[in-house]
Amino acid sequence: MSLREQILNDIKESMKNQDKETLSVVRMVKGAIQLEEIDKKRELTDDEVVGVISKQIKQRKDANSEFEKGNRQDLIEKNNSEISILNRYMPEQLDSSEVEKIIDDKMRELGISDPKGMGILMKELNSMLKGKADMSMVSNIAREKLGK
Repeated sequence: MSLREQILNDIKESMKNQDKETLSVVRMVKGAIQLEEIDKKRELTDDEVVGVISKQIKQRKDANSEFEKGNRQDLIEKNNSEISILNRYMPEQLDSSEVEKIIDDKMRELGISDPKGMGILMKELNSMLKGKADMSMVSNIAREKLGK
């Protein structure tokens, strides 16, 4: 079953179970997927669907930082709940030690040892790790390694 089909099934299930929160989040993801499909004029692959979902998660995390400034704990909790629902559709996330190993291997493979190669390195890492790791964490680790 594709990720898209799983999302459609989860909409039906959350309607049956009258789980309004899950239903609203999954419907929103379905809408974002449909917008992307309209832009691309084709059905998205699972990797592209993961990209759409990770974008949704990132938007909520960014909003949380703004909510913290406004001291809106209620909205932070709501966003965190939505993030946990969205994480059900994401592949298992790599931890920082696994990401470091991948970055080290890619740096050796590409022969990059200074900050000038950051763009090339991130382009490669982005295609490898998109959806599997938080790309801001990947960028920070890569920047730290190239800065040494």
